[in-house]
Amino acid sequence: MADRGVDLSALPKEVRDQLAELDLELSEGDITQKGYEKKRTKLLAPYIIQAPGKDSSPPICRGRRRPYIHTEAVQAALAKHKQEKMALPMPTKRRSTYVQSPINTRTPPGRAGRLCGGLQSSVAAPPPSHLQSPETWANRSAQGSSTSSSASSTLSHGEAKPGQGQPAPPPDVTAVAPPSRGPRVDLPSNAVVRGMSRGQSRSSMMETADGVPVNSRVSTKIQQLLNTLKRPKRPPLSEFFTDDSEEIVEVPEPDPNTPKPEGRQIIPVKGEPLGVVSNWPPALQAALARWGATQGKSPALTALDITGKPLYTLTYGKLWSRSVKLAYTLLNKLGTKNEQILKPGDRVALVYPNSDPGMFWVAFYGCLLAEVIPVPIEVPLSRKDAGISQVGFLLGSCGVGLALTSEICLKGLPKTPTGEIMQYKGWPRLKWVITDSKYLTKPSKDWQPHIPTANTDPAYIEYKASKEGTVVGVAVSKVAMLTHCQALTQACNYCEGETLVNVLDFKKEMGLWHGVLTAVMNRIHTISVPYAVMKACPLSWVQRVHIHKGSVSSCDAFLNVFQSHGLKPEVICPCATSPEAMTVAIRRPGVPGAPLPARAILSMGGLSHGVIRVNTEDKNSALTVQDVGHVMPGALMCIVRPDGPPQLCKTDEIGEIIINSRAGGTMYYGLPGLTKNTFEVIPVNANGVPIGEIPFVRSGLLGFVGPGSLIFVVGKIEGLLMVSGRRHNADDLVATALAVEPVKTVYRGRIAVFSVTVFYDERVVIVAEQRPDASEEDSFQWMSRVLQAIDSIHQVGLYCLALVPANTLPKTPLGGIHISDTKQFFLDGSLHPCNILMCPHTCVTNLPKPRQKQPVGVGPASVMVGNLVAGKRIAQAAGRDLGMIEDQDLVRKHQYLTEALQWRAQTDPDHVLYVLLNAKGVTVGTATCVQLHKRAEKIAAALMEKGSINTGENVVLLYPPGIDLIAAFYGCLYAGCVPVNVRPPHPQNLAATLPTVRMIIDVSKAACILTTQNLMRTLRSKEAAASVNIKTWPTIIDTDDLPRRRPPQIYKPPTAEMIAYLDFSVSTTGMLTGVKISHAAVSALCRSIKLQCELYSSRQIAICLDPYCGLGFVLWCLASVYSGHQSILIPPFELESCLSLWLSTLSQYRIRDTFCSYSVMELCTKGLGTQTELLKARGVNLSCVRSCVVIAEERPRLALSHSFSKLFKDLGLSSRAVSTAFGSRVNLAVCLQGTTGPDPCTVYVDMKSLRHDRVRLVERGAPQSLPLMESGKILPGVRVIIVNPETRGPLGDSHLGEIWVNSPHNASGYYTIYGEESLQADHFNTKLSFGDPQTLWARTGYLGFVKRTELLDASGDRHDALFVVGSLDETLELRGLRYHPTDIETSVSRAHRSIAESAVFTWTNLLVVVSELCGSEQDALDLVPLITNVVLEEHHLIVGVVVIVDPGVIPINSRGEKQRMHLRDSFLADQLDPIYVAYNM
Repeated sequence: MADRGVDLSALPKEVRDQLAELDLELSEGDITQKGYEKKRTKLLAPYIIQAPGKDSSPPICRGRRRPYIHTEAVQAALAKHKQEKMALPMPTKRRSTYVQSPINTRTPPGRAGRLCGGLQSSVAAPPPSHLQSPETWANRSAQGSSTSSSASSTLSHGEAKPGQGQPAPPPDVTAVAPPSRGPRVDLPSNAVVRGMSRGQSRSSMMETADGVPVNSRVSTKIQQLLNTLKRPKRPPLSEFFTDDSEEIVEVPEPDPNTPKPEGRQIIPVKGEPLGVVSNWPPALQAALARWGATQGKSPALTALDITGKPLYTLTYGKLWSRSVKLAYTLLNKLGTKNEQILKPGDRVALVYPNSDPGMFWVAFYGCLLAEVIPVPIEVPLSRKDAGISQVGFLLGSCGVGLALTSEICLKGLPKTPTGEIMQYKGWPRLKWVITDSKYLTKPSKDWQPHIPTANTDPAYIEYKASKEGTVVGVAVSKVAMLTHCQALTQACNYCEGETLVNVLDFKKEMGLWHGVLTAVMNRIHTISVPYAVMKACPLSWVQRVHIHKGSVSSCDAFLNVFQSHGLKPEVICPCATSPEAMTVAIRRPGVPGAPLPARAILSMGGLSHGVIRVNTEDKNSALTVQDVGHVMPGALMCIVRPDGPPQLCKTDEIGEIIINSRAGGTMYYGLPGLTKNTFEVIPVNANGVPIGEIPFVRSGLLGFVGPGSLIFVVGKIEGLLMVSGRRHNADDLVATALAVEPVKTVYRGRIAVFSVTVFYDERVVIVAEQRPDASEEDSFQWMSRVLQAIDSIHQVGLYCLALVPANTLPKTPLGGIHISDTKQFFLDGSLHPCNILMCPHTCVTNLPKPRQKQPVGVGPASVMVGNLVAGKRIAQAAGRDLGMIEDQDLVRKHQYLTEALQWRAQTDPDHVLYVLLNAKGVTVGTATCVQLHKRAEKIAAALMEKGSINTGENVVLLYPPGIDLIAAFYGCLYAGCVPVNVRPPHPQNLAATLPTVRMIIDVSKAACILTTQNLMRTLRSKEAAASVNIKTWPTIIDTDDLPRRRPPQIYKPPTAEMIAYLDFSVSTTGMLTGVKISHAAVSALCRSIKLQCELYSSRQIAICLDPYCGLGFVLWCLASVYSGHQSILIPPFELESCLSLWLSTLSQYRIRDTFCSYSVMELCTKGLGTQTELLKARGVNLSCVRSCVVIAEERPRLALSHSFSKLFKDLGLSSRAVSTAFGSRVNLAVCLQGTTGPDPCTVYVDMKSLRHDRVRLVERGAPQSLPLMESGKILPGVRVIIVNPETRGPLGDSHLGEIWVNSPHNASGYYTIYGEESLQADHFNTKLSFGDPQTLWARTGYLGFVKRTELLDASGDRHDALFVVGSLDETLELRGLRYHPTDIETSVSRAHRSIAESAVFTWTNLLVVVSELCGSEQDALDLVPLITNVVLEEHHLIVGVVVIVDPGVIPINSRGEKQRMHLRDSFLADQLDPIYVAYNM
């Protein structure tokens, strides 16, 4: 428990009250034990002595270290794998031209720093550390320097958390908080605001600006009332969505052999004292003034041109005079006479190319003399530069409004067509000032720049990019700049008048500190070698060193090459630096014959656990590091743990180096929240007690102190990858990858290593640029070897390895790879790799354990009492009664459809039942009652004469959607035979569609085929003969050519049990099933639909559905004849040539009720989405539509229905109009949203529970929630019950089970050749195992649940809604859990904008995802990691195979359902012609 060591009686009363309330909640069962302990620990946290608040991840910076992994080690590791022989399957890629386009950079402007101001934003910067009182430090360290200091600063007045008490006014940020309240600004986020009961509202605690508590003005009675108000039982919102990773993630057991640090606590290391120099200048500008006056002729800077020849030399005299001119111009000549644009302390951007150090020097020193703060940045080359918007964030946070540049540079900047300088994304508006001499004004004789003694004001701001890509400015004070120069001079033994060759970037870090600042301090002659020269001629700088005898810095490899040319080992001085701490340590230049530098050979395994172990056993996994010398003069250094509170490390532990020194950065300019965690760190000991009051600066370097106080750096926090609790260094991984003979495959310097967070852990990703001449085979070989080498040497699995075409990765200004942009491209899916290898199976080790299914038995918990199961209402629901018929006549005489048609032909012969439209919206056919009756008689006669059909024989109807089909159907009924409606073969695709037709004809043992002339020709054509045997067709009767004479009266009246027709359909799992529908079922179904939709002869409905099976066929052929309403028929294929046909028909005929399929709705949504204005202009108005019902045999597609409603809302479509129907094979219509009754409701269920076959309702927006829409209202006469498919016992309300249905219009059974009676009995006449054992039910094969809602139905009772979750046959059983393919597909389709459609299936326990790519083919490989990520994150499954195909490859049936099994068969038979297949092994 958390209260060990806490005296409860000593706690404040409010906290004791809160603890008592928690105990009460636990005893009443309002909170779980786990939740209770969590909250209790949180309450007591502030009163436990030892542990301070969590620390945020420290800042990041550049160390100077190269990993030293031997190629031999890699070869040995690979040799070990060779024996096991590689079994990685090569990905398959379609041979196509990969178009390589320049990469587009789209980095959102950084917002990280914007939020950190909190209450301190009105203060430019916190007071310098040495001015702050001891209590401040004590307070600060006791509370820990947590990230939350920024978040909690807005809570500084102690308001209640959201959901507790009433809303309160925002804190007053106009007044600067009085100093007495200083420490309270930094409350750790998990502490309770003291002196606050949870019920109290925050306003009662708010202080006025002058620090008087407001509550003194509140009457004591009201105060007592406020204190007694208990908060409501409903948990506050923040607690609805707790992260449930604890329940999901499998936490690996800790390895007992993990090395642990065993040394004593480290003692801070002191550098030697800074020497006292008598003539040391009071400020850096003073040094320049001195040399400018006394040594004007001595050279300050020589710049080289692109060929490596000297371009110009700037003397100290020139440097001084030009800097003074610039300072004068900046302060006096920028605005009009009266206004001064720049004031001392303003920030100014310096934009100079790397080839022009002279202009930069003048600008930098000019700014120092004018006392404005220079902010050197890179020259922006285009709007698409890597990280360009982040530079804008830097300029914004520093408040820069003016940029200095040279004339040449300004001409080269990108311009708008009008010639203005382009506005870069995220940049503030800048004024540009040219600093070439000819534009500067000479100051008057009496003007002298003001050179004050160095103080703590900022001198300049150095930019620094963090791991996430945010660019922040490190402010360096004038005194720090001076002290740093002094420390470097002392450490490096710089003497006046020496020569220094600088090959580093002179705008920042070492290049600036040594080559610009310390050089001027000591009157050194700097030779600046631009990066371009280094690239063109790497020897140029060594030649300069040879000519000028300067000092050099590099390492072993360099020494090996140049030792033969006389390079002495002792002159090599490695150092450790970072923008925040500046120079941390440097190896002092040695004396000849001095001892060689120290080396440490460390075990990689130990390093990954953060401990130092000398490598003894396996030389393959060793890392050799050299020391970086001793701590800088005048500095104090500690090593602290990089995560959590800044606790001092033990002597054998790797940690972050922190420094206290006058020569270091002072803050992140303009970002006080971030500053606190980096520049004001107080180390604590093992008990959490601060070791002193001196603040340290985090350097972002990881290292340790070796023997003799030598400092070793093993990496930087920026390159730290935390995988499964172990630390790996990006540089080490790069070195290992490059040791795998990369020469043929990738470029050496162009490789990026980063980690992405997927499923609660970091995953390592490596991206490299592939050489244009590398073959697929070579690349794949190299990739698989890198995997093995890294696995063997670093014991970490790679998640993804991607190769991109040459020159496509985003670059930093000096040519390195821009890591954070590369990572962003990877996550956005815009990296466009040409080769990719994903290995989630090896590196994802935290998946939850597979579920073990419990044995099924009817246990005592299922005891039923009345209508309750185990204390819950049984999950059953029913439509209203079919009731007595109003039209007694009609029924007594005409019980069956055939009789209804004959009766209508006599009583209302000219009433138009059907209107058929073509693509132009023109009526191409109508049928009145009498016309339909007469045509049916003719067809019946033809059947008797030409086909000599006997009663009860099956006849196949092969017609396009239209009126002929309806007439043929009634003709068969008149003749007493059984119609079998079949979708005609597609003339352009006979090979695929004709075999299905043939199969249904064979299975149904049809005696005859009724069809049109065209189709008859098709059936007998040569093309047909290629795919089926055309000689064995049954008799084919062409109904286009019937005799004109009046047919004899043929009518064979049916009986109720007689089969009216057979309904054949191919299910989504590829099963062909035919069901028998009796005459009684047809009448009951038509009657049920008539009641639900209020259909009668004066009504008109529009139908845009395929009329071949299910409810589509019933609405097209049967309902109008029964109810007498007029049906406007719109064949869906006509929409292909005129998308707006259906919608304009609805508008033109003022239709109130329409029926369509999902495929029609999708066509309209995708095709007309952008044309709503055009339709409006044409007068399309959908305000007449009262109900638009989607006919389907699946879970309602909520997203599609919502998109459709939203898109066409502008055309007047009511948001309540769209609803769905649900039918299945055993009952063609279970639900149908009618005209009356409550609107369909939506609930949100938890997907994790659904996988366990449970339903847990959650709030909208909860993580892992799935919205489900009710499938329409249950039809009259229908009863449904939810049943456990295994025990066959009824389930309770809101439980997931199979939907069983009882209704007079259930089908009579399957029509099979062999008559599998057992299957039929099981599906059509099943009884519950307990409860009501009499009723016969049919099993729909769909999972769903019933939920009683608050809505009332027509009879005034509470409405029971049926929610369909998905087909049982389709579900995927993976890891013991049940997944619905559509859920995984929805996630996949969201993963990238180029995914048009996707389908999933399993293949030998592997999950296969097939995605249609609607973008260019170069996006294909981008999809692989994104699909793998999203399925892992949202469904906790590893995708085995990702297949990228062209649009239209995934087969979809006429109802718009995906045929996943067909897809699976095509994939296994290798018939998909995929663009790319990735095997995630």
